[in-house]
Amino acid sequence: MSNVLVVDDAKFMRLTLTNILTKGKYNVVGEGTDGEQAIKLYRELKPDLVTMDITMPHMNGIEAVRAIIKEDSDAKIIMCSALGQQKLIVEAIEAGAKDFIVKPFDEYRVIEAVKRVLGQ
Repeated sequence: MSNVLVVDDAKFMRLTLTNILTKGKYNVVGEGTDGEQAIKLYRELKPDLVTMDITMPHMNGIEAVRAIIKEDSDAKIIMCSALGQQKLIVEAIEAGAKDFIVKPFDEYRVIEAVKRVLGQ
């Protein structure tokens, strides 16, 4: 069972993703609310995968991706974005994110992205 870290400043979005992932037989090992927490939790938990919101306070998702990839070039990160954030998605992929999912989350799409990024 793969371990996943869910990072989003909105509690509702973390809950939604956690429910989808748990139903898909993934183990959510932690939740973060901003980029700084994402980096700290990544170091502590060493998850197989991170779902990362782009727009968050303190440190955004793109900055967090850069920091995590710098420490672990094999990190697997999927960005979560709202519609209309194409420019930010491109920036996140260039920073090292492996894929993206769009809010509101489609359960099938989330699981497909996770499987693809984890090579399952």
